[in-house]
Amino acid sequence: MRRESLFLIALGVGVTAVSFSAIFIKWSQAPAGVLGMYRLLFTVVLLTPWIWRMRHEMYRLSGKEWWLLVSSGFFLGLHFLGWMGSLRYTSVASSMILLNLGPLFVMIGAYLFFKEKLRWQALIGMMIAFTGTAMIAGMDIELGPTALWGDFLSIFGALTVAIHMLIGQKLRMNISFLVYSYIVFIVAGLVLAAFNVVSGVPLLDYPAREWGLFLLLAIVPTIFGHLLFNWLLQYVKAITIQVAILGEPVGAIVLAYFLLGEKVTLIQGVGGFLSICGIAWFIRVKDAAGVRQVENEWQEAG
Repeated sequence: MRRESLFLIALGVGVTAVSFSAIFIKWSQAPAGVLGMYRLLFTVVLLTPWIWRMRHEMYRLSGKEWWLLVSSGFFLGLHFLGWMGSLRYTSVASSMILLNLGPLFVMIGAYLFFKEKLRWQALIGMMIAFTGTAMIAGMDIELGPTALWGDFLSIFGALTVAIHMLIGQKLRMNISFLVYSYIVFIVAGLVLAAFNVVSGVPLLDYPAREWGLFLLLAIVPTIFGHLLFNWLLQYVKAITIQVAILGEPVGAIVLAYFLLGEKVTLIQGVGGFLSICGIAWFIRVKDAAGVRQVENEWQEAG
């Protein structure tokens, strides 16, 4: 089998793996803060043997870099709190499609704070994506305030992960992906742990089924999904992976139909199609313009 075929198979495995993230969350009865905390901390435990070999890189980090790492982890923790919480109130379709607005928020922030160029063709993609988003939100308004609150939480998750990526943009120039992810995951997990303690949420009193789901969230969408994507970046163009990741909401919607019995309305379907097409066009134009690939870190948040 040719190397290109193996990479495409690996890409398909990664998209399928991340698509299961929303399903595991829906299956769980645990609070969003607990789900996010154990997903991150279990991932940290699984990564520790590899990170131990790279510990000298952590010793060389400056005080400013540590401060930025803590800030990045803080917003990643807020991302998990918002997005995972959204799945308690709205459908998998609405939550996943709205979450994919993250790359657009990243580039808006890059334009405002880093003065990165944004071509007018990319703005067309943004407008198409936001039109699709408005259709989904309009549909959820009819379903009641609960679904709309879930939409808000998903958009909050997209915004906070965008801040997390913008902070990490310069850090990733000098810090390897594994070391960066390891430290940020620890900080985000501790942020969620603090939130759970302050909120009075139990940390340990969960049945074996829940612990199995916590572990599955760490292994399937994180290890076989996001970390696999980052390994593939050595061999596959970033734009290929970015566009492939747009298959995550599609995969999650299909899985939700068969495993959760969630149906997609016509308006949700059309809005989701417009949103995904708009984001794909936006990424394609941005890549052609040579703008920095700040969404690469987006892969670790879904």
